[in-house]
Amino acid sequence: MQKFSTLRLILGDQLNVQHSWFETTSDDVLYVMMELHSETDYVQHHVQKVLGFFAAMRLFAKEVRDRGHHIHYFKLDDSDNQQVFADNCHALIDAYRIECFEYQLPDEWRVDEHLKAFCQRLNIPSKAVESEHFYSNREALATQFQGKKTFLMEAFYRKIREKYQVLMEVDGKTPLTGQWNYDEQNRKKLPKGFVIPAYKLFPRDLSDLYQLIQNQGIVCIGTVDPKQFDWPLTRAESLDLLQHFVQIRLQHFGDYQDALSNEHWLLFHSRLSFSMNVKLISPQEVVDAAIAFWQKQPQLVPYSALEGFVRQIIGWREYMRGVYWAKMPVYQTLNYFDHQAPLPSWYWTGETKMHCLHKAITQSLERAYAHHIQRLMVTGNFALLLGVHPDEVDAWYLGIYMDAIEWVEITNTRGMSQFADGGIVGTKPYVSSANYVHKMGDHCSTCHYDRSLRHGPKACPFNSLYWDFYDRHRDKLRSNPRIGMAYQLWDKMDPDERAKTLEQANIYKNKVNQL
Repeated sequence: MQKFSTLRLILGDQLNVQHSWFETTSDDVLYVMMELHSETDYVQHHVQKVLGFFAAMRLFAKEVRDRGHHIHYFKLDDSDNQQVFADNCHALIDAYRIECFEYQLPDEWRVDEHLKAFCQRLNIPSKAVESEHFYSNREALATQFQGKKTFLMEAFYRKIREKYQVLMEVDGKTPLTGQWNYDEQNRKKLPKGFVIPAYKLFPRDLSDLYQLIQNQGIVCIGTVDPKQFDWPLTRAESLDLLQHFVQIRLQHFGDYQDALSNEHWLLFHSRLSFSMNVKLISPQEVVDAAIAFWQKQPQLVPYSALEGFVRQIIGWREYMRGVYWAKMPVYQTLNYFDHQAPLPSWYWTGETKMHCLHKAITQSLERAYAHHIQRLMVTGNFALLLGVHPDEVDAWYLGIYMDAIEWVEITNTRGMSQFADGGIVGTKPYVSSANYVHKMGDHCSTCHYDRSLRHGPKACPFNSLYWDFYDRHRDKLRSNPRIGMAYQLWDKMDPDERAKTLEQANIYKNKVNQL
């Protein structure tokens, strides 16, 4: 048997062929990748997510091997697969008389702890290196906000733009146009008849892999046509999708990034999050491509659209990772409102008469995808108003979305969506009545419920639950300067109207699975 001096572990979300590890080949280095039940079973994942990860990993392993590197790949059903990172690595270390173990820093606290414990038990040297993917390191946000109770995303975003000179004037300190943020301009409803460009899909047959997952008894959610799996799974496909986005969709991304539509599921969003989160492409590549196209076609792409997209990548995405590493593992236990309600059963089926929730959940089950407003202001908003336990909301979001890896999911869910962190991420809870859903889309026009009513059998549940939420959490929210107007309106409301609204909220909470 061939001897290797170094074993290098590649995780399923570290598919970065640009990493310095791969600059040179060596007969002394063995790479290892693994399909594990420990990763498929810690939460109930969408079937497309499991398929996508395993298929992308297999294609990446082939590319690494084709480039001349040595790689050992554990398939899920291999007889020698012990289904745990540490155990499989131990076996290879013994079999190949490995002298040094190396790994790239994981992005999940759970895996990070597992690998640190594994290295402490080893009797050979070990080394952890950066994944060479993000703009900022794990500690950047915690360092910037040391001693602060809240972490202001805008301040973090501006610092990254200055550091990397992204959309900055020649003086290096002033943002292009003199304005940092164009968020206020990026909140338009999609006009009727607006033409949406064709979607860029990458169909391939994953029937064999799907059968493997079935045979291994992996319990999944969602649906898939394994013969027409259409997510990008390689670096080349991801770069192709990136170019499609910047050339075709970016121009209207800003205006309609918050829009909701009965007819269109993707609108002008990029669908690049999976490719970035498994590191097939880097955030810098994405940002650079968007800026380069804008520079060539400034008359086609409004600057507000460009800035809005860049902010999603180098502001929000990097920021959420920073919060994760600053606050884990305590963050996963936070429950500021002490919410205890279970998640409604129809979150797993989409079978609700509330049309906006039906659309968002059904789309999620069918496509393993929903854009940020569907997540924040539809499914997340309702769960928060209802008072669902953050653990249940986390598990649903972590499982159902193709791009959901804990570092980005839990901070968006427990922080931004559920305000369970008490204001570390958001300055106020993101809740709304039916008015916001109607303002941003056409869902209300075809709904069983009436968006204009607070109470009665046809009243939109969002309305009574909205006021019930504020009423029951007055002690924690009344002093928030961004919420004062809501309490002024509630307190001025006729007492009989308030009573009927709260009574309606209780009726809906008691029969939530029938809504």
